[in-house]
Amino acid sequence: MLSALLLGMSCQNGDNNLRNGDLIFVGLPVDYGAEADSMDAAISSATGEAGELNLIHVAIVEIKADSTWVIDATIKRGVDRHPLDTFLKDFTLRDGSYPEFIYKRVQGIDADAAVERAKSLCRREYDVRFLPENEALYCTELVQVCYLDDHGKPIFQSEPMNWLAPDGTMPPYWERHFHGLGMDVPQGVLGTNPQKMSQSPYLKKLSCR
Repeated sequence: MLSALLLGMSCQNGDNNLRNGDLIFVGLPVDYGAEADSMDAAISSATGEAGELNLIHVAIVEIKADSTWVIDATIKRGVDRHPLDTFLKDFTLRDGSYPEFIYKRVQGIDADAAVERAKSLCRREYDVRFLPENEALYCTELVQVCYLDDHGKPIFQSEPMNWLAPDGTMPPYWERHFHGLGMDVPQGVLGTNPQKMSQSPYLKKLSCR
């Protein structure tokens, strides 16, 4: 119960109660980690939008009996299904607080089937190369391949990815990251990110207290 309250899962009665297949977006303030040399800060710099909360991760909710599970893709765990408490621990900020969690419902698809697809992909590696069409998956890529329409097509579309900071420079983090993998920064390669995914017309924001 405490974990649910900490995550902000005390939603209003009715349609806003969390359901199987809902998504949790993890957001950081625009100025959080601006000087930090980390993947979260680099993602925030490349995909955030001025004046908005920068979304740096997305996870899938699984409601099973009276327990809540999370399925997501992270560098630490790869694609993994774990209890809510583990998710909270993984995303605790440096000062011991939590980031902002935004809950959204995917409409017009079979959410239960999406969760089962996600579970079947557990133990896949995290896609540190952020490239399409390989076995590894990053967080939004996992969501994209699991949430399909009636024709088996992803409802979340890919678009050219941007790795540049707002001033047009390449963050040193990405230069080191991709150089260490023996590849160029995949600027313009098709992919997904939490900020853009959160704006999909397939998503309905849930009102949580």
